[in-house]
Amino acid sequence: MITASIVTFHTSRHELYRLIDCVKKSSIDKLYIIDNSSNDELRELIKNFSEIHYIHSLNLGYGSGHNVAIKKSIEDGAEYHIVLNPDIYWEGNVIEKLAVYMDSNPGVGLVMPKIIYPSGETQYLCKLLPNPMDLIGRRFIPHKSYQARHDYSYELHWTNYDKIMEVPSLSGCFMFMRCSVLKQTGGFDERYFMYAEDLDLCRRIGEISRTMFYPEVSVVHEYEKGSYKNKKLLKYHIKSVIKYFNKWGWFFDSKRKKRNIECLNQFKTLN
Repeated sequence: MITASIVTFHTSRHELYRLIDCVKKSSIDKLYIIDNSSNDELRELIKNFSEIHYIHSLNLGYGSGHNVAIKKSIEDGAEYHIVLNPDIYWEGNVIEKLAVYMDSNPGVGLVMPKIIYPSGETQYLCKLLPNPMDLIGRRFIPHKSYQARHDYSYELHWTNYDKIMEVPSLSGCFMFMRCSVLKQTGGFDERYFMYAEDLDLCRRIGEISRTMFYPEVSVVHEYEKGSYKNKKLLKYHIKSVIKYFNKWGWFFDSKRKKRNIECLNQFKTLN
């Protein structure tokens, strides 16, 4: 069984229906909508969709919301669970191909497809595990030349995103995960309200299994970059980054160094 979840917060009807349509056309058996909105208006909008399980929740954060669905999926005996952003959509048999890949690679705990903009351009969401300059410096140093040089290495631009590769940090906009691994890791760390929770979970999954980028299928992500436009979201982002480095280490993080070296060394073999 394959389950999926989205966390909504006054999400537009257009986005929600578009994603529901993708889910209905796929092999996803059950979709959980964890609604963190201040009201439950969405309940009426989706009451005719039998495969959707709607839960109106206190807004305890992105990871906390998804954990509600992850726990239910594990209890139901699901094999795979997919974490989705509401602004994701796709065409074709993306889910089926990812399931076949996971079935064929039991050592993989998490896979992310290629993520593209609506224009078709690649989103560079494969990353090394960050040091403080990677998350703070690139956000507040307003030099385009510095940011371009930095991102070329940190986001692995030079790989061309055209090969299957193991990556230590994959985006939380689309996380196709093995439930047995989620059971071991315990899902998202709920200390993060928004931002960095995907990095943290991907890192913990990577300690017990492989975290893979699979560019043979792609999904579209509208990618608003909210914290670049909204001061409240920026505040959440900064708080989460501080929590992340307090947990894993700021400048001294031997596991980070090891994982990043392993990631870069694989390309010697691939090439």
